[in-house]
Amino acid sequence: MTGPATDPDAATTAVTGGPARPVPGFLPGADAGVPPAPDDLALPVAGRVLLTRPDGSLARVGDLPAQTSWVPLGTVDGVRAWGAEVAREEGGHWRSWRALAAELPEPHATVAGRALAVLTWRRTHRWCGACRAELADVPGETARRCPDCDLYVPVALSAAVLAAITRPGPAGRPDELLLVRHSYGPTGLWALVAGFLEAGESLEAAVHREVAEEVGLSLGSVAYFGSQPWAMSGPGTLLAGFTATVADPTAEPVVDGKELVQARWFPLDALPAELPPAYSISRWLIDAVAATGRR
Repeated sequence: MTGPATDPDAATTAVTGGPARPVPGFLPGADAGVPPAPDDLALPVAGRVLLTRPDGSLARVGDLPAQTSWVPLGTVDGVRAWGAEVAREEGGHWRSWRALAAELPEPHATVAGRALAVLTWRRTHRWCGACRAELADVPGETARRCPDCDLYVPVALSAAVLAAITRPGPAGRPDELLLVRHSYGPTGLWALVAGFLEAGESLEAAVHREVAEEVGLSLGSVAYFGSQPWAMSGPGTLLAGFTATVADPTAEPVVDGKELVQARWFPLDALPAELPPAYSISRWLIDAVAATGRR
């Protein structure tokens, strides 16, 4: 999970009586005041894939041609990271975000997702939607502004919610977790009910609505769990996870037949093997609920 937008020059922590030290992890930033150094992290993007080194690690600025046009992304463990939109060439080691997230440390997967989001946004938001003038970058921000009508255009985030819903199990048995199979994406996985927010809707209201729409259940308590940037659903997606209890423990799910094709209650000590990947908040939620149920 990432923190608030930060100038990479400020990606150090002051230590009383001593020098500043780099802040661990990923910190987003947009300061292009200092040019890229050869050893800075490089995230070249072509459409929905990124170029890596042959061993699968992130590239460095020095690996790319000197004329590459770089966009600041922030820092990873104090090292600056830069993105660039490039042409996909044969023979390169091009990886999807899914592949990177499965193999790289979390901060590297996060900055790769930011690279996809920022570069896609820059490519698709060149012109003012109000007066058609060409937008100009706002210094120090991941944003653009129209020089004619002053329209401000920041990077847009698409928020989605997902919920780990439980009910009491039979007497003497563990609680049960509701898992579903979707009609799209990795259809073989048992996952959580999820969906995007509507305008004017709170995160909690979206959880109640999505659960009612997709499986026909009403919820009791809903509690926030955490969030994760999620490049697999498209650049700029943010997932917010919740735990919830069903209002009527005897109620059975009825799938909508559109987004979902199957929904079942599973005992927490007998969850299926076909679960979301370990790097996803969906899996973190499932594992956390299962661990709680075993105590």
